[in-house]
Amino acid sequence: MKLAYGRVSTQEQNPERQLIKFRELGVEERYIFVDKLSGKDFERPKYQTMRMLIRVGDLVYLDALDRLGRDYDGIINEWKFITREINADIVCLDNEALFDSRKFKTMGDLGKLLEDQFLSMLAYVAEQERKKNRQRQAEGIEVARASGIKFGRPRKSIDVKFLRAYGEWKKGDITAAAAMKQSGLTKATFYRRVKEYENKNKYLQQ
Repeated sequence: MKLAYGRVSTQEQNPERQLIKFRELGVEERYIFVDKLSGKDFERPKYQTMRMLIRVGDLVYLDALDRLGRDYDGIINEWKFITREINADIVCLDNEALFDSRKFKTMGDLGKLLEDQFLSMLAYVAEQERKKNRQRQAEGIEVARASGIKFGRPRKSIDVKFLRAYGEWKKGDITAAAAMKQSGLTKATFYRRVKEYENKNKYLQQ
């Protein structure tokens, strides 16, 4: 049976380029598995589903080795689990001449040795690339922060809803819980806004 695994790192990225290759190879849609998650580990739902389906003699297509993952040891362990423990095969389409486990198997013990060496080299490159990407991302965030760009959820400001709820709460017309619900704020955020608002008023009255 033919299976295929594709991966992109975020929900915004499009895996269609990978899917086209798999379809052209005759892989049925129900046996094409795609995760939109980081390759930092192998706890990905679609990958784990495919992993449970693989049987002896099956063929798994990957667009590239780093689609399998970006963890150096993990890539090697998963490759060996599929090709040696299950006794299925893997083909990496971007480097089919080197990464086709069927070819290594025909070479016996020498094939295993060569396979291990090539895997170690490519998995190491994949992990180094992941580390470089993380470093670039961290550096980019620092540059952006230095330029005044803020990250994370937008801060909720003191708005009309809060002021109305605050006023009714302070007069005793409603409970604090009702004021939080009315203003659409969590308990911590509500009291933080109360403190900010009262401090601001105290400053203005000085």
